[in-house]
Amino acid sequence: MGKQQNRGSNRNPHPPSNQTVTKHWYSWYFDCNLLYRILIGLVLGVILGLVFKDKILWIAPLGDLFVRLLKMIMMPIILSTLIVGASSVSPANLGKVSVRVIIFYLLTSAVAVSIGLLMGVFFRPMAELSEVAEAVGREVDAPSITQILLNIVPTSVAQVVVNESILAVIFFALLFGIGISYLRVSPNERIKKGGELLYTFFDGIAEVMMLVIKGIMQYAPIGVLALVSVVFASNGPKVIGSLGVVTAACFIGYALHIILVYGGLVKFYAGLSLKRYFKDAKHPFITAFVTRSSNGTLPVSMEAAHNLGIPKDIYSFSLPLGATLNMDGTAIYQGVCAVFIALSVWGRSFTFSEMGIIVVTATLASIGTAGVPGAGAIMLLLVLDAVGLPVISGSPVAGAYAMILGIDALLDMGRTALNVTGDLSCTTVVAKKMGKIDLTKWKS
Repeated sequence: MGKQQNRGSNRNPHPPSNQTVTKHWYSWYFDCNLLYRILIGLVLGVILGLVFKDKILWIAPLGDLFVRLLKMIMMPIILSTLIVGASSVSPANLGKVSVRVIIFYLLTSAVAVSIGLLMGVFFRPMAELSEVAEAVGREVDAPSITQILLNIVPTSVAQVVVNESILAVIFFALLFGIGISYLRVSPNERIKKGGELLYTFFDGIAEVMMLVIKGIMQYAPIGVLALVSVVFASNGPKVIGSLGVVTAACFIGYALHIILVYGGLVKFYAGLSLKRYFKDAKHPFITAFVTRSSNGTLPVSMEAAHNLGIPKDIYSFSLPLGATLNMDGTAIYQGVCAVFIALSVWGRSFTFSEMGIIVVTATLASIGTAGVPGAGAIMLLLVLDAVGLPVISGSPVAGAYAMILGIDALLDMGRTALNVTGDLSCTTVVAKKMGKIDLTKWKS
């Protein structure tokens, strides 16, 4: 025993402070901020495409590899994150507060997608890739609303996973997660243990997928460079201005949603002072804009909720749930970007039936976006798939998608700020309508 302890004591897991860490020639790449690297990749891709034109097309496989990596993780992410998210909500909390909060979150998300689509239709951002799309892009005959709703319920879980039927997979994952949540609170010890085991299993998968995503995103600058260079080599400089239009459409959509939806709920539905509300709401808004993290902003959001007189038993449930469920900024982003890609590839916008598919898909997909790096861009893949615009290697859809990914960091700042503002707004309205808000704190 003594020898073993001595042998173990000689192992120092921490290197001496004076030990130098060897730096490889490629260390600068990983030391540089990922957002900057993606932006640099976008700019270099534009330059290489415009300067070398057809001579740079050999780089296309590097972009195709990035697209395949993204497609590879799509299904595991949907299943794991949605199951974990749904099973995290205790059935005991599914009372008046939770039902009202969830309804508000889903309704505002649906409105947000609609605003995003309207912004896209109004601004009509377009990269003029339709000439190439005639040979490669594909359209699908949009099914009826009744068929869409029926198709949400799968007849074979294995089949919808293999065929990547997004809405059906989301529906099953939610039901499965809710079932696990009931197992976890069962008085039967055997059933409870099984529920905890399932939760731990899928939570482990979700954590693994987050690590995989982090690894894939390290390759993102190279993938974006390759994809964008091919786009500009094939189409020239005419696509540059479209990215500015996409950015303007998204941020105007964010502003309209805050003013019309959140402002309307707080001022007219709840009858509270907007000036007083934004006095505290501005702090989580700014924090989220800078950090681009809904979860990281939770402490600031909770402090704002406390200052607004919302009881802890409400905001301690609704705000963490909102960080998972309420993604209005992401929904607007998906609406605008989906229209941009459709106009660029098809040369037309969506029909009402296709817009309905986008609203349903984006609303349901928003439930699983929180906590996933690059979540908005990844969930955009689901929306595009649902309306017949799959991101296929070498296609114009992949090129347009890469252009969006290049400015995703900028768009993400606005959509994250909108997300946390929505969490606090819905929490405030629910607390007021249930008569549980301390109105004395609204007199200042």
